[in-house]
Amino acid sequence: MKRRLAEAPVARLATADVEGRPHIVPISFALDGDTIYFAVDAKPKRTRDLKRLRNIAANPAVSVLVDHYEDDWTRLWWVRADGTARVVDDRAEAARATDALAGRYPQYRRARPAGPVVAISNIRLSGWSAR
Repeated sequence: MKRRLAEAPVARLATADVEGRPHIVPISFALDGDTIYFAVDAKPKRTRDLKRLRNIAANPAVSVLVDHYEDDWTRLWWVRADGTARVVDDRAEAARATDALAGRYPQYRRARPAGPVVAISNIRLSGWSAR
């Protein structure tokens, strides 16, 4: 499961607000040891006050989902990482996370993410595979 998580090019981040209303968005991410990192990047957004960050501040319990679909259903799989999210305040940790993201995505080598970096730790993996 950890290998499939690490190799997936994109994931879905699920957060919930203080009242438990769910919110899900796609993220690019890097797995460093047992921590998942993502960052707010320069892609156009309506605001820098993102719901995912507000939700994490109010309720740090999150889920990250990666999956694989094909018409051949014997090849289907998914992995979910449930954990605790926090905005990274430590500059050295944020730099390491950004380096890991740039190592995975050429777009981040050209334009490093400038927004907050988020770390998801205390990860518990679950998953399923047709094989």
